[in-house]
Amino acid sequence: MQSSGMNFRVSPLPLLAFSLAIGAMLPPAEAGAADRPNILFIIFDDWNGSTHAGAYGCEWVKTPNFDRVAREGVLFKNAFTSNPKCSPCRASILTGRNTWQLEEAACHNGIFPSKFAVYPDLLEESGYTVGLTGKGWGPGDFKISGRARNPAGPDFQQAKQDAPASGISRTDYPANFAAFLDQRPRDKPFCFWMGFFEPHRNYELGSGLKAGKKLEDVEVPAFFPDNEIVRSDLLDYAVEVEWGDRQIGRALKLLEDEGVLDDTLVVVTSDHGMPFPFVKGQIHEDGFHLPLAMRWGKGIKPGRVVEDFVNVRDFAPTYLELAGLKPHEQMTGASLVNILKSEKSGWIENRDVMLAGKERHDIGRPHDWGYPVRAIRTKEFLYVHNFFPDRWPAGNPETDYGNCDGSPTKEVIKTLGGYYYDLSFGKRPSDELYRIADDPECVRNLAEDLAFKKTVEELRYEMTRMLEEEKDPRALGNGAVFDTYRYTGGRTKGYETWLKEQDDASMAELKARLEAEAAKPKGKNRPAKAKGN
Repeated sequence: MQSSGMNFRVSPLPLLAFSLAIGAMLPPAEAGAADRPNILFIIFDDWNGSTHAGAYGCEWVKTPNFDRVAREGVLFKNAFTSNPKCSPCRASILTGRNTWQLEEAACHNGIFPSKFAVYPDLLEESGYTVGLTGKGWGPGDFKISGRARNPAGPDFQQAKQDAPASGISRTDYPANFAAFLDQRPRDKPFCFWMGFFEPHRNYELGSGLKAGKKLEDVEVPAFFPDNEIVRSDLLDYAVEVEWGDRQIGRALKLLEDEGVLDDTLVVVTSDHGMPFPFVKGQIHEDGFHLPLAMRWGKGIKPGRVVEDFVNVRDFAPTYLELAGLKPHEQMTGASLVNILKSEKSGWIENRDVMLAGKERHDIGRPHDWGYPVRAIRTKEFLYVHNFFPDRWPAGNPETDYGNCDGSPTKEVIKTLGGYYYDLSFGKRPSDELYRIADDPECVRNLAEDLAFKKTVEELRYEMTRMLEEEKDPRALGNGAVFDTYRYTGGRTKGYETWLKEQDDASMAELKARLEAEAAKPKGKNRPAKAKGN
């Protein structure tokens, strides 16, 4: 087509508006990608970090690298998981949902339904490069629902290293992270999951003392007997925590060497409390109150301490918002971006209530029944409701309290019996109430005190209302569904395994008696009876 010879002058303002409109329609990977931070998510396995980190005032467990992240970023005083067990907590992190909203994934050693979107997939679709080293989601089965890889991302697991104790994993987390960094496209942001196996048991017995630690330095919690066996067990645990902390330091050095430390949101937390009686898998403060520090040089004012209650289900919507994406419609957590970008410490958004709960963790009761609990945590109180107080909270005695990891401390408490046994393994009442300011270790139940009757009723009402809003089957009268979900782990802790062992032992005893009877002389060979006088 020939030109008409006319000259047209186009105003720059409509062109600017048009280009802005087009830019707004582009996917985030193409629009503003340079502003999207990298994400390094570091998670310990079984670390009681809210009490065992220098940033929180602990002196006998040394965590200089966690403390650095907190000092150069923001430290959260009130971070929680909704379910203090490995795979349920990790499912909550990945999906941005509370565990009672996750069907099979609410149960430990369960199935991860493919119907639930996870943030690594969503970030990858938007242009991020994603990866995983160490422990991702698990234990459980994610393949049965159709997932081709761990929900936390593709594996980088080849590098190994020597460790100072036999109980520590040989996985070289920072070296695997380096391998991931080497293969990533430099023009794309990345999201990497670094999952320590530490301080999960088993521990090398006496490794704490071997490392030069001293029994007298340990602060023994009120729910444990104070003796050398328990103190030494806690020192062995501290060795593994400190090993994990050293890996944080190496990871930060890698980011510095790459020149991307300040472009990276570094998040350090744990999935629940330490693998000891009364803590791991139990709805007590130490069980579900987590450590949490975040560092982002370009986005977080350093040296801040936040009091707001945050939950691990808030991570996924936070990451998506920072990546320029809307939170997935399935996510029920609340983004922390405003808190991260605030310049204030203390209470930023006045988030001051938290729900917690559990269903089946490890098996060890008849019919693989769980121990359903729901709880509500406020600034002052923790209220806990046990739905079946006739069940054993840590598993049946016959199956050795299977929801409590084996340990020297466990054996001491079983042997001593009495007060400490009742705290860790004894049956519990329907209602528990603890005033956290006075009793952060949750050893004085106030629920039966008439002075707190109104408090119990108010907290139970508010908890139920919130759970109904979240469509928790347990609050809606359909809680039995949780006991129908498949358990994918081994059966050594199963109640039916114990029953079979009893049957086998009885049959073996009967067989031995029959064989002994058959071996006795018969007929003419019988000893002659003594004749009377």
